[in-house]
Amino acid sequence: MGPEPVTPQSLPAIQADGLSKVFGPLTAVDGLSLQVFPGEIFGLVGPDGAGKSTSLRLLASIMAPSAGSARIAGFDVATEAAQVKDQLAYMSQRFGLYQDLTVLENIDFYADMYGVARRGRQERIGELLDFSHMRPFLHRRAGDLSGGMKQKLQLVRALIHTPKVLLLDEPTNGVDPVSRRDFWRILHKLLQAGVAILVTTAYLDEAERCDRVALLDRGRILATGSPDEIRRLMPGRILTIRSSRAREVTTILEGRTSATAVNTFGDSVHLVCPDIDRATEEARRLLELAGVDWDHMKESSPSLEDVFVSVLDRTDGSAAGPEPTALFAPPPAAAAGDGSVVTVERLTRRFGDFVAVDDIGFQVKRGEIFGFLGPNGAGKSTTIRMLCGLLRPTAGTGTVAGFDIRRQAEEIKLHIGYMSQKFSLYEDLRVEENIDFYGGIYGLAGDRLDRRKSWALEMAGLTDHRRSLTAILSGGWKQRLALACAILHEPPIIFLDEPTSGVDPLSRRRFWNLISTMAGQGITIFVTTHYMEEAEYCDRIALIYGGKMIAIGSPLELKTRFMHDEIIDLRCPDPLGLVAALRALPEVRDASLFGSGLHIVAADAAAASRAITRLLDDLNMKDTSLTTILPSMEDVFISMIEEVNRRQGPGGQGERP
Repeated sequence: MGPEPVTPQSLPAIQADGLSKVFGPLTAVDGLSLQVFPGEIFGLVGPDGAGKSTSLRLLASIMAPSAGSARIAGFDVATEAAQVKDQLAYMSQRFGLYQDLTVLENIDFYADMYGVARRGRQERIGELLDFSHMRPFLHRRAGDLSGGMKQKLQLVRALIHTPKVLLLDEPTNGVDPVSRRDFWRILHKLLQAGVAILVTTAYLDEAERCDRVALLDRGRILATGSPDEIRRLMPGRILTIRSSRAREVTTILEGRTSATAVNTFGDSVHLVCPDIDRATEEARRLLELAGVDWDHMKESSPSLEDVFVSVLDRTDGSAAGPEPTALFAPPPAAAAGDGSVVTVERLTRRFGDFVAVDDIGFQVKRGEIFGFLGPNGAGKSTTIRMLCGLLRPTAGTGTVAGFDIRRQAEEIKLHIGYMSQKFSLYEDLRVEENIDFYGGIYGLAGDRLDRRKSWALEMAGLTDHRRSLTAILSGGWKQRLALACAILHEPPIIFLDEPTSGVDPLSRRRFWNLISTMAGQGITIFVTTHYMEEAEYCDRIALIYGGKMIAIGSPLELKTRFMHDEIIDLRCPDPLGLVAALRALPEVRDASLFGSGLHIVAADAAAASRAITRLLDDLNMKDTSLTTILPSMEDVFISMIEEVNRRQGPGGQGERP
């Protein structure tokens, strides 16, 4: 028999052959070759500065390659750019929104640009608005939206027409877990329509959901394959220890067992072991000697994040940057009799008729890492701005470091560090010029400024790049520079508003090592995050939704005392194909992709497990595992918010700007 005929469906929708891009002495993309087929989702992952965004710009014909070639839906990106742009939708990391247009006007403008027919357009817009929970804000100016909502508006615009190729550059960066889950549901609908999707992401659990993944570093692909194939690159086996004291477990075990690496992942510690039995015995002995309890200790399959960290550490031992240096010993913040350095009572902020923060109260103790979680627009950033003296409350009271947030805003600013979502750096200044600028703001001069500048450069790992323009730094380097500038004056309290948004797992890990070191020195950390594994590192967490506080406690308390639903973990060959059937079961409240498997939400896990087992038998599905598990923080986050929505019924809480 001859070869099978090539059909249009079998031709790659995206093809890159030896694609390269050189900027002066820097090779940003180095011989990139890949294919993505219709109906396939391909993930591109790698550390900050690896070349992911540049690769997408080359494929979108926004940037001309230095060498190599690429085709989109059969059209050459260099010579047929106009036809290429008709075949694809591209969502960049930078907001391409018209700030003075309303949400609807932005969507309509993009629909007109892509020639979306008026017939059926409103239905498509309605579907996307419901997915993004932005229908109530149709007539609000884009410039008045929060950062997370701007991100979601850009998602809506990118999806307004159904292209043959969809290029997404970290599309869920800064988007909360509820919206992130809904976004992936939309992507899977597009796959069924035959769209080819190439996505870069800093969330490695999202990479687990891709058909194939490429690991990119320094512009070159290190490995390509299905998630299962990539996991086989893991050198050694993984011993997982789950403990409410995970970071302490890491400190005890690091360098004291036969494990080649010890890494913290939320409430778990992963040991990379040449000999897992030996490492298990060593870990048990050391933890028992230290009197540290754990929930379980067992072998587990490596996650893509395990592989990511391991492969990059092998190829570049400095990928994660230098270890945290000794920080500083700030004067203690003024604490109340109970040790609280931040107190809030009945705090409220209104903008006209809109209540952004609604009658909330809490305390934060000295040396505590306090997590503030909530969906986009829940009121997190508004609360932080009030506590930092940047926004006056409408009602309620509060103190920070002993100073009243209403009457002593200027004193508060001198006693805190504040790192915003956008890092607050001047990109046209050099690294050391940014440090000098912030030193001047905080009144540092002479020898003290010189000492603090040397410390900041060392802490950020930028001593050799002090003369570099800030604009050319990767996200991880900018993040560390922004933190150094925020704490240059040695404040006793630090406010961090989504400080790790969009940076790679290695940078996040190093950042949290710094945070833990600071907390150990008595510095109080108040942090918001959308990475739910990071919430595990907090001593206590407050969950805010629609401006109201709906829960507060330690991560374990939220999982056990506040979480009313039960979670079943299902591992099976085709998790996506099972979602609709599982959701149709009366015993199942919800089923969603979670990493490479499914998390199933049920009021009664035992009854739901029986129903799921019957369904799997009816479908003759083999190689499955079904386990009732302790909820993850992402499970808690989603479940509690949906519980509020169920109580309020239709027309209840929605997204807030």
